[in-house]
Amino acid sequence: MIIVMRSDASPEEIQSVEEKIKSLGYTPHAIVGVERKVIGAIGDERGKDQLQTLESFPGVEEVIPILKPYKLASREVKHDDSVIDVNGVEVGAGHFALIAGPCSVESMDQTRTAAKLVKKAGANMLRGGAFKPRTSPYCFQGLEEEGLKILAEAKKDTGLPIVTEVMNPREVDLVARYADVMQVGARNVQNFSLLRELGKIKKPILLKRGMMTTIKEFLMSAEYILSEGNKEVILCERGIRTFETATRNTLDISCIPVLKKETHLPIVIDPSHATGHWDMVESMSRASVAAGADGLMIEVHPDPKNAFSDGPQSLKPEKFAKLVENLRPFLQLMGKTL
Repeated sequence: MIIVMRSDASPEEIQSVEEKIKSLGYTPHAIVGVERKVIGAIGDERGKDQLQTLESFPGVEEVIPILKPYKLASREVKHDDSVIDVNGVEVGAGHFALIAGPCSVESMDQTRTAAKLVKKAGANMLRGGAFKPRTSPYCFQGLEEEGLKILAEAKKDTGLPIVTEVMNPREVDLVARYADVMQVGARNVQNFSLLRELGKIKKPILLKRGMMTTIKEFLMSAEYILSEGNKEVILCERGIRTFETATRNTLDISCIPVLKKETHLPIVIDPSHATGHWDMVESMSRASVAAGADGLMIEVHPDPKNAFSDGPQSLKPEKFAKLVENLRPFLQLMGKTL
């Protein structure tokens, strides 16, 4: 249910409503809008009829059922676009995120070099994997905490916030000590134990869509994080699995307008994983901006041919710099600020 408070509702009236919501066994989630405050009452739907009694409370304008299965992610609860603040870098509502860096943290020199070059080109966040989920157990699995420490050094050099993946609920606290954005990879999009743990921390979460995940399932995964209290969720489309074999995955550009209609959460596109080919990344980046994306996540490596993982889809730094230069007119046209 959504409890819409009157614009002149007092703090005491709002508190009274929140206390009543709790007494009925629900969790109140306050959403502050431009003109008024809305309180989402989230919990077991079997007792939702009891929430209708809130219409008689002072300061309440109306009580509205939330029709979507994803409650807190829905525009029914929050009409305005959410803006996620990552150490001063804003994402959403016209603020564009350009996240770039290597697929894997391989060494101090490789990561620091990549960080300096992507920042110079215009990136405002650094990506790099310290824990790597790989299809084969014999592939490079990441440097783990050593990799996190290397990312921290690269952040000291450049000031770029760090985006890195967490795979295991037991490692959430460890990764959170170093990361500015906690990434959930495509293989973990329905790892509900991990999502619940991430919902309890106070850091932005970048949630990647699974390769076989519907948009509804994607938003329900976001709901797991939101329902635990963490409102800082960024969605990431990275390609879905289809019958096509010319690309690594199939970039679902149409998910952008669908998500813009359904949710207030910002949406970032990963054209590197979607295509699997570096020479397709720029065209898919332009298409993503034109479709309304709030950011891009692009793999950049100083020496792609010797990369420990995903070399064929990684841009060389000079190619990335050219991509950013070519992208700026598209960003301006779409009213986005990098």
